[in-house]
Amino acid sequence: MSIFTCRADFLPFSPPSVSPLEISEMTAAVKSGWWAKGPRTQQFEEAFAAYTGAKYAVGVNSCTAALHIALIAAGVRSGDEVITTPYTFCSTVNTILHVGATPVFVDIDPDTGLMDPRLAEAAITPRTKAIVPVHFSGMACDLDALYALADRHGLFVSEDAAHAVETRYKGKRIGGGAPGAVSFSFYATKNLATGEGGMLCTDRKDIAERARMLASHGMSAGAWNRYGKGGAWRYEVEEPGFKYNMFDLQAALGLAQLERMPQLQADRLAAAAVYDKAFAGMPQLALQENPAYSTHSRHLYVLRLRPEALAIDRDQFIQELAARNIGASVHFIPVHLLHAYQRRYGFKPGDFPLAEAFFAQEISMPLHAGLSAADAAYVTEAVRDIVAAHLADI
Repeated sequence: MSIFTCRADFLPFSPPSVSPLEISEMTAAVKSGWWAKGPRTQQFEEAFAAYTGAKYAVGVNSCTAALHIALIAAGVRSGDEVITTPYTFCSTVNTILHVGATPVFVDIDPDTGLMDPRLAEAAITPRTKAIVPVHFSGMACDLDALYALADRHGLFVSEDAAHAVETRYKGKRIGGGAPGAVSFSFYATKNLATGEGGMLCTDRKDIAERARMLASHGMSAGAWNRYGKGGAWRYEVEEPGFKYNMFDLQAALGLAQLERMPQLQADRLAAAAVYDKAFAGMPQLALQENPAYSTHSRHLYVLRLRPEALAIDRDQFIQELAARNIGASVHFIPVHLLHAYQRRYGFKPGDFPLAEAFFAQEISMPLHAGLSAADAAYVTEAVRDIVAAHLADI
């Protein structure tokens, strides 16, 4: 029997990857004097559109902002209903509330954690105006089924792609060819990180133009350059908008990360492969099932415990990981279990049992571009050690 030796330093969950290129790009941006929205933002938008295959890309300050203005641009408003999943971060739902619409939750596929299109169809009413599927952990939803459903009922699809940089659906990157809108996150833990930041991609010119205007206070196009050479001080406000725009310091990081994306992604895949090989042979654990149509971005590595096989629960398992100097997390607390939404809509435990069961078993393991093969191997040995120490007495 092998003896587990705890490492001396803490292994973080998902820090960003920093190279000389990020430092160089950020230094150049600072020295340029363009600290707000400027030419680098436009360059990053164009580069990201080309990367995804989208016709249009609008840089914003968060995925939340992109989700919000996508619904506004599509005409979703007070009195409408928007179908989404409870198995997501609260921001997905908050943006529905911010346009005055009502979120309608549907349960998940218990093997993937993704929205079940059959349940989405059953939830449609005359008030339904949009569907917001979430590409959870970096795995694509069944877009053919969801867009076919939207076409039959005249609904707008706003994809929450916060986890989906490098996710492919049937070989094509998420974000390209979307008849609706696709919202990405560049938060510090993401595959492409700018600290904060996001992007709205679409193939619809009307959605892109309105989103761009809404993201900059509702001001007329070109107002961002009113202090530069050739810019004009006079502007118009088309409608009350928001301070949601991306700025050049974010875009500088984004350009560097996008250039490095092949290597960043290869590093994630290599670490995930170490996990796959080790965990697949452990009957006390369940891996997230990956549909044949989806190429996983490996934003998250989702590990699920089989509660009947262990004498400890998920929370205790995470404490055991922390005791071995390993950072882990949970994605997500189902939204209907959070107080703000329970008070507003009367949700209660048991309303979405598949999402609740997935949550009770889920652990997000450390995964990032800086995670070496040795780090990943250490995590797998720690998991084996925890499982061996806490087997259920069956």
